[in-house]
Amino acid sequence: MDLDSFDWDKANQDKNYVKHRVTNTECEEVFIDSHKVILVDELHSQKEPRFILLGKTKKSRLLFIVFTVRGKKIRVISARDTDKKERRLYDQDD
Repeated sequence: MDLDSFDWDKANQDKNYVKHRVTNTECEEVFIDSHKVILVDELHSQKEPRFILLGKTKKSRLLFIVFTVRGKKIRVISARDTDKKERRLYDQDD
């Protein structure tokens, strides 16, 4: 993906922090994790392609992020800590 920035929805800008204590900065950090795992979210891709990203922040917090791409911008839809199954999926790729 040749993307150049993030597009933060003004109406939902703080949603991930309020619900899951995940900051926008943490979300952005996960995209530069060299070990990240990106999957197609087929279940939720009816209106636009959505992706699932499993990756670590600079402080090694492992996050589950759902995002889409609009133009050349990444729009994070949701972000939270991973569960056990998701952690295993991330670790499988070692």
